[in-house]
Amino acid sequence: MSMTPQTLLTHWPSLRTLLDQWTERGWLRPLDRALAVFLHEQAPDTPPLVLLLAALASHQLGRGHVCLDLAALLADPDLSLSLPPESDDGVLPPPRPSWCLAGLVLPTLYQALAQAPSLVAAGVGTTPLVLDGQRLYLRRYWQYEQGIGQAIGERLAMGEGLRQALSGERMRHWLDRLFGPVGPDAPDWQRIACALAAGGAFAVITGGPGTGKTTTVVRLLALLQALHLSGQTEGQPLRIRMAAPTGKAAARLNSSVAGRVGALPLPDDDLGRRIRAAIPTQVTTVHRLLGSRPNSRHFRHHARNPLPVDLVVVDEASMIDLELMSQLVQALPPEARLILLGDKDQLASVEAGAVLGELCDRADGGHYSSRIRNWLHGVSGEALPPAMVDSTGRPLDQHIIMLRQSHRFGADSGIGRLARAVNGGDPAQVAAVWDGGDRLPDLARVPLRGDGDKALEQVLIQGGGDLFQDDGAGQGERPRGHAHYLTVMRDTDPGDGACREAVDDWAGRILGAQAEFQCLCVIRGGPWGVEQMNHRIAQALGRVGLLAPEGVWYPGRPVMVTGNDYGLGLMNGDMGVALSMPDPEAPDGRVLRVAFPAADGSPRVRWILPSRLGQVETVFAMTVHKSQGSEFRHTALVLPDAPSPILTRELIYTAITRASRWFSLLMPRAGILEAGVKRRVLRSSGLKGALLSTKPVENSVETMS
Repeated sequence: MSMTPQTLLTHWPSLRTLLDQWTERGWLRPLDRALAVFLHEQAPDTPPLVLLLAALASHQLGRGHVCLDLAALLADPDLSLSLPPESDDGVLPPPRPSWCLAGLVLPTLYQALAQAPSLVAAGVGTTPLVLDGQRLYLRRYWQYEQGIGQAIGERLAMGEGLRQALSGERMRHWLDRLFGPVGPDAPDWQRIACALAAGGAFAVITGGPGTGKTTTVVRLLALLQALHLSGQTEGQPLRIRMAAPTGKAAARLNSSVAGRVGALPLPDDDLGRRIRAAIPTQVTTVHRLLGSRPNSRHFRHHARNPLPVDLVVVDEASMIDLELMSQLVQALPPEARLILLGDKDQLASVEAGAVLGELCDRADGGHYSSRIRNWLHGVSGEALPPAMVDSTGRPLDQHIIMLRQSHRFGADSGIGRLARAVNGGDPAQVAAVWDGGDRLPDLARVPLRGDGDKALEQVLIQGGGDLFQDDGAGQGERPRGHAHYLTVMRDTDPGDGACREAVDDWAGRILGAQAEFQCLCVIRGGPWGVEQMNHRIAQALGRVGLLAPEGVWYPGRPVMVTGNDYGLGLMNGDMGVALSMPDPEAPDGRVLRVAFPAADGSPRVRWILPSRLGQVETVFAMTVHKSQGSEFRHTALVLPDAPSPILTRELIYTAITRASRWFSLLMPRAGILEAGVKRRVLRSSGLKGALLSTKPVENSVETMS
């Protein structure tokens, strides 16, 4: 039978052959093909077009989409599915989706789906597929989306009662205690965030690096505990838990919170001490909070066994995928509050969903109702900018707060200016930051041409200090590369007979030095991907005598844990360094161990046998995705030498904002950065529409009267 679009979409053997070819080509995952085959076995009379759509819906999950947008698929199938461009390798490719679906219209797809009632339903049911408007879901992900929408919607509806129960006088008293009186430079978005979040059961506090998300949430927790405990002599404080998606992000938040709690301007009396003691300083991972079960996607805490909490705070929420967010909200008691922190402009989770990005879609404009504006002014003294008051504001808008002033990147910061330009999506703005003629001592741009190895060594090994403009500080601190931590390892070695305390102190200095610099890559394969860059950096360090990269394990090897290991107390994202540790019982006085920072943010060091680390990878270089939740004083981003759908505005922004002091850009080819700045991550989902479909606040029972 000749292969035509008609035969492919009406004749299962022809379609199955095509799916096999697409899988061999790497256009589909074996899982996507297997789903279509399984559905055909369960329902042989299903139109092949439906089976194709099912395979493509599964394919989209692998790309981070929650569903298959049928309209987008028909508008440009190859772009919608992010297939690679036509190959010129001389091998005849199989027909592409754009050829197979040419001429089809939405009614045709709807008609085919209607002919498979055992596989497709419009909502509640047991079918494996759900058609919701023009979106086709695998049922599990439709249920996740519906569950999150319902849980958030219920908490939005609790806002009126919570605000009515608040005493404006007491709220103003504690806000003044924590922030000081309202100043002339209003609005103070941190103060606004605390007030709005205290007046609801759900809140999202978003903002870029250095905008004070952690400071804000610590003061918010102090405010909530103060409002709860004041007037009580023996009352129990609110039960609060704090979590983050990865062990590394949890450790960072843990160390940040501990210092800020101690610095809170609370009264020096019994109430002040009770409030301070009631603010948690221990941060865990979301998986550990929920009670992860080995080899299972289920958790110990769920709707029938909820968490014993009154409030959960989740940091780095942009990294949480749809499934995990669904598990979290289902495990909350109905009356518990939920507060999410994160940068809406960062990369979304690796898995399907972009929950934080969708929740914050309208955050820039505010869209606060006049009633919320009046209530906020009454309890906090803060006046919202008139441009952010919107009579058509939705209930969700009233619970999203964007912190807008960076305390890390000032107006003259190159990193801050570059990050804002990238977010703007205009390559001309990005070029203006580099070429504007202003002194930007924290940025360096390095073309990688014939002397690529020399340039790489200059930046990645030595730090590239000469490439950065003098900041006027003369002999001030200069950026460092990987040579720094290895020099610390060599020059501060305590010797074979050193005591354990001295050895731990040595390892702590090495871990601190190693965390100062990181090379980031966009892709894994290719000459400028993670795999090759790790090899090239290791060889370069060997050439300068700082490393002997022989075998799998060697002193100085930096590693990242790639999976949670509860037995070892290591979480996905934890980073350590292999060291030749002094040990008097070893035959040569040394033994190889991997040092990891303590999970609680303390200066303690954990030593792990290399043989016990089954899920680790070398991280002289890591992908930008892996760097989320991290911060380095100097970050170098290595671009690929060809355009890639992975290189997006969000990825570039995330890479830039991992740097707190210096950022280097290494470019094998011109034009790649500009192409990435113009490309956005647009994930197909229905969560935003479900949450924004409610009535405007001015006409809703959710608002204050």
